[in-house]
Parts: sequence; structure tokens; C-alpha cells
Amino acid sequence: MPGRGLFAWTALVSGYVRAGESVSAVELFVEMRRDAVTIDDAFVLSAVTGGAADLAALVLGRQLHGLSMRLGFLSSMMVGNALVDMYSKCSDIHSAREVFEEITVRDIISWTTMIVGEAQHGRAGEAFALYDRMILAGVKPNEVTFVGLIYACSHAGLVQKGRQLFDSVKREYDINPGLQLYTCYLDLLSRSGHLSEAEELITTMPYEPDEAAWGALLSACKKHNDAEMCVRVADNLLELGPKYPSTCVLLSNVYAVNGKWGSVSTVRKLMANMKINKEPGYSWVEVGRESRLFHAGEVPVDMREEILVFLEELVSEMRRRGYVPDTSSVMHDLEEHEKEHHLFLHSERLAVAFGILKSLPGSVIRVVKNLRVCGDCHTVMKLISEIFQRKIIVRDATRFHHFEGGKCSCGEFW
Repeated sequence: MPGRGLFAWTALVSGYVRAGESVSAVELFVEMRRDAVTIDDAFVLSAVTGGAADLAALVLGRQLHGLSMRLGFLSSMMVGNALVDMYSKCSDIHSAREVFEEITVRDIISWTTMIVGEAQHGRAGEAFALYDRMILAGVKPNEVTFVGLIYACSHAGLVQKGRQLFDSVKREYDINPGLQLYTCYLDLLSRSGHLSEAEELITTMPYEPDEAAWGALLSACKKHNDAEMCVRVADNLLELGPKYPSTCVLLSNVYAVNGKWGSVSTVRKLMANMKINKEPGYSWVEVGRESRLFHAGEVPVDMREEILVFLEELVSEMRRRGYVPDTSSVMHDLEEHEKEHHLFLHSERLAVAFGILKSLPGSVIRVVKNLRVCGDCHTVMKLISEIFQRKIIVRDATRFHHFEGGKCSCGEFW
């Protein structure tokens, strides 16, 4: 795009990021740099850093951090906020915190971005300490701040703390909770096993429950083995007409477990009519400057033997330590050994195997997965972190899991 000024480039890069086309946004930014366009404001750097965050591209994010430093934009609150968000989404919460502490003038976005980041990484104590600092600094919280704090409660089992926070939103800050905040509070109640209270909330809140709200309650009913409520909630969700593949799969699984085969057929017809396909699981990992994508059940040809041998030896060692595969998440009609093989090739295991084989001993393995980690893979990650003395950070569809020394930061609230 010869002759285009910085404003035009910024508009294009920002537009692609907002549209979820972050790869194209980064490619445009690289093209802009080749055209030697002078960067004399922070907007384009903030936008492309947001793209790196969406891609969980830590190496790229660090390069953009360095570029911002060389161009003299680290003092920009906009760039600082974008870097905090990027490091948090790229599983490097410590670098996010370092950047946050270096921001000299912080707005509500600065504080909330850091609070949400700490919450998503399972660091509830740090999130609340930041909130206290924010209040002392005279910054008034907004609804997103409370979404982050109640999320922290939800993933740390802090039910009473979450109740107090939700009650304070209107009483102390005169904020009318929106659907997102209600859904977050609903998730807290249902995840912690307060299913009746959660069901009452979803039927009395001043908003029409959407797919996310019903889905959160259904997941919790399934987790806590409340079959009667499972079917009741599933029927409400089915009546709504779900649009997301993950919701349809959850519905189908719940109905199948409860023997509601007519409803299973209805869900499958709905998926066929709306051309909804089950979203395939995939994970990616960065090792040095190399980034690799792994799909469930597909071992890359160039490392097939190496990865399979690694995983076979890993399973043997885990069994010696008492590991028993949990095949409950495999809904296919397969023999038990076939279900175990299905788990064996989940995408996050392939990514971690690659990471350990290709990285230096002791280095952190960072994996991003598009779906929620299954229970068996969660157990396996804990064992791998103990066996190989590695810290493994997995960002899945709902949160970050920091595996270290055989334990996970989620404390089993996930």
C-alpha cells in the first residue's frame, strides 16, 4: 500500500484485530514496517499488540514490547495497557505485572486489565490486593472490574466473598449489573455446587438468560451429577436454540448420559440444519522462535516416532505412579482400550510432548488450547510437571492452568 499514511495503516490494523483477523493484522503491520512508515503515535502499536494477545504469540509480543521501548512509547498508558493484556493472555502473568507496575498514570482499564489477568491465572489473592490498591488510589471500579473479581472467586471457591461483591455492585457503586456480571455470578454459585440458588437466579434475574448463562449452569449440573436438574436445564437451553458447537456437544452428551435419545436426535438434527459441526480440538505451543499447531489425533509426520515413543514411556511411568485413565469424557461407543488411545492423542498432550522434546530442561512450556481441558488431561499435566520438573501453563477456553510439582493453580476449581 504505497503512499498510505500512518492513519490509514492504523485503521486497517485495528479493523482486522476487532474483526478477529489478528494474523492479517500482524501481516499488515509487518508490511507497514517494510514501507518505512514513521510511527509517531501509540495507536497502531496498541492495536497490533492486541493482535499478538489474541494469537497468544509471546515471541511476537516481546518483539513489540522491545519496539515500543525503542520508539519511546513505553510511557504511553495505551501501550502499557495493551502490553499488560498481551502478557497475561500469553501466559506470562509475571511480565504483565512488571509492565503494570511501570505504568506511571493508570486508568480504570489499566487496573481492570491487571485484575482480570490475575483472576484468569487463578491468583485470587493478587486480584483482590490490586482491587484494594485501586480503591485507595481513588479509581472507581466498573462492571468489568467486578466481572474479574467474581471470576476470581468462582475459580477459587470463594462463594461468600463473591456474594458480598455482587451485593456491593449496586449498593456501594450504583452500578446496575448487566447480563455478563449476572452470568459470572451464576457461574460462581453453580460451579461451587449451589445449584438450587443458581437456578433461582437464572429464572429471576432481570435479563433473558442467553446461551452462555444456561450453558454455565448445565456444565455445573453435569459436574455435580444432578441428573434431574441436568435434563431440566438442558431442555431450557435446547428451547433457546443453541448456536455454538461446544454448547450443542454439551447438550448431546448430557442427554446421552441420561438416556434421552430422542433429545440427542433433536440436537443432532439442529446441528445438521444449522450446519454446526463439532469444533475439533487443537493446541499450539511456542518453543524458541518456532510455533507448532497440533490437532487431536494427528501426530506430525516429521516427529511422529519421537512423540509417540515419548508418550508411551510417559504413560508407563504414570501408571507406575498410580495413574488410571479417566475415559468419562470420551463419548464415542468404543472399547475401553480404544477410549484410552483416544485420550493418548489429545492435542494438548502432543503440544506438551513437542515442547519438552524441543526445549531446554527446566524451561516453561506454554500451551494454548481452543477447547476446555478434559479431566484426564488435567491429571496428566500435573503428573508431567512432577515427572519432568517442568512448569506447564495451559490456557484453555475458560482459564489458565499453571501446573508445577504435580499440582495445578486452579485448586480443582475449573
